[in-house]
Amino acid sequence: MPLDYRRFNGPEDSVSYKRFTKNYLKTYDELYKELVNESGLRQDGRALDEARSMFARTDMVSQAKGSAYIELKKTKVVCSVFDPREIPHQNEFSQLGQLYCEVKYAPFSCPRQRRPHAPDQEERALSVALRQALEPAVCRHLFPNYQVDIFIYILEHDGACLAAAINAAGLALADAAVPMYDLITACSLAVIGEKIFVDPTEAEEHLAVISPQSNVNHGIVTMSALSELKQISDFTQTGSMDVECITKAMEVLQKECEQIVPNIQKVLVANIVKSYKQRKVLEEEAKEREVALNEKMNEWKSLLNAG
Repeated sequence: MPLDYRRFNGPEDSVSYKRFTKNYLKTYDELYKELVNESGLRQDGRALDEARSMFARTDMVSQAKGSAYIELKKTKVVCSVFDPREIPHQNEFSQLGQLYCEVKYAPFSCPRQRRPHAPDQEERALSVALRQALEPAVCRHLFPNYQVDIFIYILEHDGACLAAAINAAGLALADAAVPMYDLITACSLAVIGEKIFVDPTEAEEHLAVISPQSNVNHGIVTMSALSELKQISDFTQTGSMDVECITKAMEVLQKECEQIVPNIQKVLVANIVKSYKQRKVLEEEAKEREVALNEKMNEWKSLLNAG
């Protein structure tokens, strides 16, 4: 992929200054003790079962058919959805439409490393997980032999990127008027031993991944659901967990997904109200111009008849 010479990209082989800080040299036990304070709260003041507040809006990208922006404190995601187009390099007719999903990190998004310009393995895995989560929610039989392009750009990564990407994609698909069975929402949690962190930050996800094997339960779980239909569209797990832990995690994630639905609905309703008001203003302006043109036409006719 060609470099963008209009901006300062920085050296690709640079070393982050955080490698030389005291926090980077801390052991796993020291980092684990800092996750929860004496009051049982996390570093950002949340309880273990408390999710971050969500900010969402539509109409972020003017060139796209539908777009959305999701912000979970320091996790910021932009999604763009474009019009359906014929599937490229397709010889056989496809009865179901396809979803082309691409997830891309900004070079400055991750706190631990600088992202390369070319897609890496993690971005490809996120793209596949996003497509698997969205396919059960979209009415693909309504646009056979066509595909809908969905692009996710992660501006800042502070945990739960996959869940934020799924929420942004569902909101952008609804903004683009793509037929769907239900609104899709997603949530993540990190498991570290006996503790479950809902909507984890990047530091909590990092500890959940590098947790020693002495902990039976450790890892990250992300679930996307169609709340009105009471269906789970996708379930992604990283790490090792027993059956009881997974069952408890699914119950917690299902409740969190249901709590996100009203927020997405408010954003969509506000967008519809805004579009309706803009349409009424445009219609009134068009009527005023039509009245002015009719007056001019009558004036010209009277002048022609008088001449």
